[in-house]
Amino acid sequence: MQEYIEFFQQNMILSLAWVGILVALILNIFKSSTAKYQTISVNELTHLINKEDGIVVDIRSNEEFRQGHITDAVNLLPSEIKSGSYGSLENRKSTPIIVVCKTGQTAQESATLLAKAGFEKVSLLKNGLVAWNEANLPLVRGKK
Repeated sequence: MQEYIEFFQQNMILSLAWVGILVALILNIFKSSTAKYQTISVNELTHLINKEDGIVVDIRSNEEFRQGHITDAVNLLPSEIKSGSYGSLENRKSTPIIVVCKTGQTAQESATLLAKAGFEKVSLLKNGLVAWNEANLPLVRGKK
């Protein structure tokens, strides 16, 4: 035990970094287990679209959306979701909603807000459109 205390005292920055990483890992696991949405893969996304009439909500900018999006995706900006402006989604609260961004990181807050707004089946595409592109799945280009 004395060696551990000595190591900690001699390597304070390294030890604090390890403690910080451990705390971040625990918080991340806790946050994902208590999230009101579920994280899904590309295969699960295609299943939700094809079998359960799922709606893809793309939260990227209008320009990024025009450069390429999943077929029949709805473009809603995070600011619109924050303000409660859901457009055509308002009457489809029991339909599966899949929130998509470029990497899957920025969509978490939007997915949480949609779930809090009463949407029953909210999902988040893991790794976003990056995963969609890696699976060699098609994107629609141009204005919808």
